[in-house]
Amino acid sequence: MAHAADPGLADVLAEVRRIDLQTRRLVSSTLAGGYLSVFRGAGVEFESVREYVPGDDPRAVDWNVTARMGRPYVKTFANERDLQVLFLLDVSASMEGGYGPWSARQVAARVCACLGFSAVRGGDRVGLLTFGAGVEAYVPPRRGSAHVLRIVRDCLMTRPAVGRTSLAPALDLAARALRRHAIVFVLSDFLHDGWQKSLRRCARRHDVVAVRLLTPELHVPAAGLTRVRDPESGRTQILDWSRPRVRAAYDERVANWQRRTERDLRRAQVDRMDMPVPRERAAAHIAGPILRFFRMREQRGAKR
Repeated sequence: MAHAADPGLADVLAEVRRIDLQTRRLVSSTLAGGYLSVFRGAGVEFESVREYVPGDDPRAVDWNVTARMGRPYVKTFANERDLQVLFLLDVSASMEGGYGPWSARQVAARVCACLGFSAVRGGDRVGLLTFGAGVEAYVPPRRGSAHVLRIVRDCLMTRPAVGRTSLAPALDLAARALRRHAIVFVLSDFLHDGWQKSLRRCARRHDVVAVRLLTPELHVPAAGLTRVRDPESGRTQILDWSRPRVRAAYDERVANWQRRTERDLRRAQVDRMDMPVPRERAAAHIAGPILRFFRMREQRGAKR
């Protein structure tokens, strides 16, 4: 299914309102707590004291208050927030197509909304950097729900970039522009190459998460003749999916790409969130992979 490259402003604003309503409900009910527990602040600050209960860390005992009150009290601390969150969004032509009701870009906008509202709810700042053949635009991180909505609007309205995708310049700019340790979400189909070294450099300074958009086209379609077009080069080709050799070759190329991408992300020590592009409109299709990612991070942290 083709998606409009230059949607009308009224349609975009209506879509932003729909995303706002859907994601705010998700954030208030399920996502915000997971975000806060997974992405902690840079430090802690003293908040108050309370009476000791079994299971408290003995190292948190406030001995001065304990001696004064005659029973044990512990110090409690609040997590220092004010983190910076930056979305690196792929706006290349390959993010525009798809068989389902949403393109990969439209799904990415919803992911940005879910994570963005979770971040500002916790007091963090959110920004956006779009890229195609190079850096397209940069919106510095700021606080507030209105700023998140501006980012969602930009995700939807930015024109598809012309030329071959290049993620490296965006990663290099993010590494330079964010002076403090930050959270960087890279939202892309990762169907291009040449980003590996820049990703490793950026991951040494920041907490980088690769959000890999998995489109339905990665699965072999039903048998039959299909005209396929490379959205970036414009090259077209007719494939006969009824031929076992064609189907097997396509499956092998997809499997090799998945293995190669996952290997490169592991080498860069970057976490991966796989986000399938759904075949039907449902906010739960967006929330599910985010919640699974949060659980993975929490479980890994508990083992350390």
